[in-house]
Amino acid sequence: MTAPTPTAPAEITDTLAAALSFTERRLAAFGSEARREARALLEQCLGLASSDLYVNGERVLTASERQRLDEWCQRRASGEPLAYLTGRREFWSLDFAVSPAVLIPRPETEILVETVLREGDRLHRRNTNPPSIVDLGTGSGAIAIAIAHERPTWTVSAVDVSAAALQVATANAARLGVTVKLLHGSWFEPLGDARYDIVVSNPPYVEAQDPVLQGDSLRFEPRLALTPGEDAYAALQSILDSATQHLHADGWLCLEHGANQADELRRRLVARGYAHVVSLPDLAGLDRITMGRRPAL
Repeated sequence: MTAPTPTAPAEITDTLAAALSFTERRLAAFGSEARREARALLEQCLGLASSDLYVNGERVLTASERQRLDEWCQRRASGEPLAYLTGRREFWSLDFAVSPAVLIPRPETEILVETVLREGDRLHRRNTNPPSIVDLGTGSGAIAIAIAHERPTWTVSAVDVSAAALQVATANAARLGVTVKLLHGSWFEPLGDARYDIVVSNPPYVEAQDPVLQGDSLRFEPRLALTPGEDAYAALQSILDSATQHLHADGWLCLEHGANQADELRRRLVARGYAHVVSLPDLAGLDRITMGRRPAL
């Protein structure tokens, strides 16, 4: 029996140019980003090159293309992240695959990558061996892969408790041609007694009852990667408590955290004996990265 021909939504007119205008109107709530979002959505939804919307603007859409576009518009207008619709997100000028199993990489996390590269280079200048790095809660692998891409001679490992997230990270590492040792487990658990020059993490740090978790920007993303529960510092503290046992002398612990958590996190690092404790601002000028050097044991 032949499958029925899909019925195209009446609102979408026939050509690519008209579909772009339609999609932009549907996404008007995104303000100045509406046209950029509309272009990205059409390109991914219909498998287009970026030039097709202009060079081939008069191409007529099929009924199935129009139906698929309408579905994607509805999902995006309801708040579902564009990255989950397209399955892609740029980070550190690299094209990462993403899925609802992982957080969507964000620009502020690039500051964490910059910090690790800078401190790793300083360590490398003082030591013969290339630095060793471990990324805890790697998700899509964005941090670890970006570091490995920039410094291919460094030893980079990454850990995640989610098997589904590790599948995404593994695929990204392979597609981007970098070597990262990926391990399944909670924080330091799968690392045994291994030590590293830098421990880096962007752990969950949002308190479970924070209404921000219900906002459009977060409600589609995995709760496991967003919140540690009632205590917003639980994951940060767990990493802080164990990191000294996994850092070489003069090693660094580098953590991303919430915009209002820097003061408390610095206090906790100092209380644990970390030296040279400092916080670094994000693109909005809010303290987002806190780091400290391993205490003498």
